[in-house]
Amino acid sequence: MTVKEGLSAITNEVLAEVQKEAEAIVKDAKNDAKEALKKAKQQSDKNCQIILNQATARAEAEKRRIASVTEVEMRNNLLMLKEELVNTAFDNALVRLKEFGSTEKYHSYLLKRMRDAVKGLGQKRLIIQVNAKDKARLTQEIDSLSKKLSCEFKLLDETGDFIGGIKAQTLDGKLSFDGTIDNKLNELKPQLRMELAKIMFKEET
Repeated sequence: MTVKEGLSAITNEVLAEVQKEAEAIVKDAKNDAKEALKKAKQQSDKNCQIILNQATARAEAEKRRIASVTEVEMRNNLLMLKEELVNTAFDNALVRLKEFGSTEKYHSYLLKRMRDAVKGLGQKRLIIQVNAKDKARLTQEIDSLSKKLSCEFKLLDETGDFIGGIKAQTLDGKLSFDGTIDNKLNELKPQLRMELAKIMFKEET
């Protein structure tokens, strides 16, 4: 082998080694790139999942918030409706009570209220107040009622602004008795409200 041939063989061998090394580097680079791409995709998928989970959690929280607000609004609307219906029932009751003031039964009721005043205050002389409608009637009957109930009644000139019944007081004004229909209704109102609610809405309140 000549020197020229030897140099050519060595050169070819070196080139082959370089080519082999280059191919190995390229292969490793490709593998690294694939691995990096794989990791990047995994991280991207993980990040996407995190974002999706956060978005889902926010959506669920918002849905619960809206549902809660809606439920509160529905409850408030129902309570308002109940209150409106109960008030309407009371308004109707007031109309009927005013009509009751024109019946004969009301006269007996008025007499009973006067008897209750005598018993409750324990006095034989009382000042009583009635509304304008009742005053016109009692003015003519006050003497006979005083004898009937064994108590001297004096009618106040000033009439009361109430549906019916009487207000009574002792002569010194220290003791008083409220026997008006208005006062009785106010006393019964909480109980009547519950009863009306049970009747209207078929529930225990």
